[in-house]
Amino acid sequence: MRYRQALPLLLLTCLPLFAVAEPALQVSRADYALRLQGFWLGQNIGNWTGLITEMDTVGSPETLPFYTDDDWGTRDRRSLWGEFVPHAKRIAFYFEPLGTPWGADDDTDLEYMYAFLLDQHATSRLSATQIRDGWLKHIYSETDAPLFKKFPDSKAAPENFLWVSNERARQLMADGMLPPQTSDAAHNAMNSMIDAQLTTEIFGLLSPGRPDVAEQLAYLPIRTTAQGEAEWIAQFYVAMHSFAIRADPNSPLSDQSLWLAEQASQRLPETSIAAKMYHFIKTYHTAHPDSWEAARDAIYVRYQIEGKDGYKYQEPFDALINFAASLISWFYGQGDIQRTLQIATLVGWDSDNPSATWGGLLGFLLGIEGVKAAFNQPAISTTYWIHRTRRNFPDNTPNEPGEDNFALMAARDIKTIDRIVVNELAGSIDHRANQWIIPLSQ
Repeated sequence: MRYRQALPLLLLTCLPLFAVAEPALQVSRADYALRLQGFWLGQNIGNWTGLITEMDTVGSPETLPFYTDDDWGTRDRRSLWGEFVPHAKRIAFYFEPLGTPWGADDDTDLEYMYAFLLDQHATSRLSATQIRDGWLKHIYSETDAPLFKKFPDSKAAPENFLWVSNERARQLMADGMLPPQTSDAAHNAMNSMIDAQLTTEIFGLLSPGRPDVAEQLAYLPIRTTAQGEAEWIAQFYVAMHSFAIRADPNSPLSDQSLWLAEQASQRLPETSIAAKMYHFIKTYHTAHPDSWEAARDAIYVRYQIEGKDGYKYQEPFDALINFAASLISWFYGQGDIQRTLQIATLVGWDSDNPSATWGGLLGFLLGIEGVKAAFNQPAISTTYWIHRTRRNFPDNTPNEPGEDNFALMAARDIKTIDRIVVNELAGSIDHRANQWIIPLSQ
């Protein structure tokens, strides 16, 4: 059992589904470690599946027509930049077999770095200096990055695997600036882009059941690159991941998924564009539960073309248009990891980001064995190659491919959560039962 609600049975029977009035969570550390492994595996499956269609369709139906379910399994099209991806020719789930590590990408490597820094500094919260120094040590600049051939028919060129707001923040750090100044509009004109959505979800999992504290732990990492709407959207994802341990494991994943979204939505500023997008897509899904393509077309018209709710479209990697796209895959995926990642991959825009985020969150809900079973992949890779994109990390698996594996990554995360439970959540560790006691009344 994942946790026990510390209330008399009589009270429990009177509470509504998913009620969280209980004074404490009792969370198995061993179970949580398996769920963290599921998070890392699901995130990598989603990332590399979504990369196949990244920037293939970006809201220009006349020249780059949107994908539909009929395109699943067909040949991939060229992206906005006229390139194909090197790792797949068809739009389908992508898996790394045993003996081949999952390659790092910006949807996973910055979260890996933040988790590593928390463990390295034995801290619950990263300081601005620790974030800046970590970025400069582990992330290449535009000039010292190694040559990389991104696509089969492209020329090798320096590649540091940073884009838009992340790239600008790295430049500002090299000039001596610290977060949160690195996301100030006066210095970073890209602070409304998608970056923080895909680099900070893990902070929700590091604060089990307590999104209030998760948002505090994630504040500086989010504000390294994002402000305003982009910041609030990143907090939405952090909150969903924190709430995940409180979803009723005895209810269908379809119910859990809707509950998680609703809980996180209540933390969005009421007048924000993100909140208005959430309510539009939720309402559309209720009225049209079987037509995700129509929902995608509706947000394209409503937001990219007509600029409703105060949104002014700028780029296909805007935080807001991708937030809308991600909500479509979440609502219409109904907690099914395969279906959610299919829709996320086909929906358009920066498609690897929502697919990685939802793969990680659903992977956490399922646990690593549940992820393997969902995709019928009992012999899938669980190793990780961080040096594909980043640098200066220890080789934790010298006898395995890559530099790490999901079990070791989860074990370090558990140590970090131990500190957070005691120092930030006013909780305790029951070593005999191998569980955390986490107050929820604060």
